[in-house]
Amino acid sequence: MPSLAINGAAPVRTEPFPSWPMNLDASARAAGETVRSGQWGSIQGEKVRSLEQRFASFQHAEHGIAVCNGTTALVLALQAVGIEPGDEVIVPAYTFIASASSIVMSNAVPVFVDIDPLTYNVDPEKVEEAVTPRTRAIVAVHFAGLPADMDRLGEIARRYGLALIEDAAQAHGARWGGRGVGAIGSIGAFSFQSSKNLNAGEGGIMLTNDDDLAAAARSLADCGHTEQGPRYNHFRIAGNNRMTEVQGALLLAQMDHLEAQADLRHANGEFLTERLGAIPGIVPVARPAKADRHARHIYMFRYSEASFGGVPKTRFIEALRAEGIPASPGYSIPLYQQPVFTERNYGVYRSPALSAVDFDALNLPVTERACYSEAVWFSQNVLLGGRDDMEDIVRAVAKIGEHRDELGEA
Repeated sequence: MPSLAINGAAPVRTEPFPSWPMNLDASARAAGETVRSGQWGSIQGEKVRSLEQRFASFQHAEHGIAVCNGTTALVLALQAVGIEPGDEVIVPAYTFIASASSIVMSNAVPVFVDIDPLTYNVDPEKVEEAVTPRTRAIVAVHFAGLPADMDRLGEIARRYGLALIEDAAQAHGARWGGRGVGAIGSIGAFSFQSSKNLNAGEGGIMLTNDDDLAAAARSLADCGHTEQGPRYNHFRIAGNNRMTEVQGALLLAQMDHLEAQADLRHANGEFLTERLGAIPGIVPVARPAKADRHARHIYMFRYSEASFGGVPKTRFIEALRAEGIPASPGYSIPLYQQPVFTERNYGVYRSPALSAVDFDALNLPVTERACYSEAVWFSQNVLLGGRDDMEDIVRAVAKIGEHRDELGEA
């Protein structure tokens, strides 16, 4: 008789995990009130301004500039620090495409570096090795909601005179040394896309403690207008990247729950790390002590194919899903192997500096292991369950580990 659900046995779990988004009634009331007010644009309304102030304060930042989406936030952050055509910007290769496409959309060249095998965040030693006279900035991705090593990256940025941009798209509520991420470096960018820990379907925000960068970012978000000049005078080439009042209302309503949800995700992540780490062949991604709150947009562990008799990660994930646990393999290829880079599909962003880069020649081994054989993800809504839900995850992984000999059966 089989023991694993993938082979016909009873699964560990049949109940769904918490759905996302949550608190729909409060969000519907907030959106409805805004629609009835007739003030739908942020120029006339107060919701977006209130969100900017409240979210900036939540992340311990002086300035917040809300925009239409997270990719735009990254592009404008790069432009605000003065990225120019041909500049190089260092970025990890294990992250969402926007971390790199925003660099290309700023007419710069992404320089991909490898990640730390313990944290899956950018490896500061690899960052320093990649600095050249053409390097202008570092993008510190707080991947999965885990703060990158902002002490070491900040030291490198200061030594070489580089801007340090925080890609905090997945890091709402994350803390580094007790301080919210997003404005520890020069400027940071968050996403409010529908999967994110704080969401309005789409949306984004830039945070900074630098008054000049804040003024530049706000101008870039608003057609090149400046708050000091007449409304129809424009001082930069910039589009309308503003957030709507309905988005602002949705986000304000959800912020009422963000602190409690962030604490719950962090606590459940710590529980899973302790329990899953005791299972042979399962190694949870490490959390440095100074990363004192992990936003846990994604919970990740490393799967050892060798410990499971050479069974590929894809088969292990199929087995987890059969047990009722919604696991994901995450990114299937490194960013430098995406067709946009291997086929040089740069469109209007094509430049001699970018076209000269042979991305096919890159081989970043930790990133490739994460993509092909190691990384297993759970999405953030899973971590909003109770302790019994977390126990089910542990039971499912332990069950598969105990009966790993069955994984080779079709």
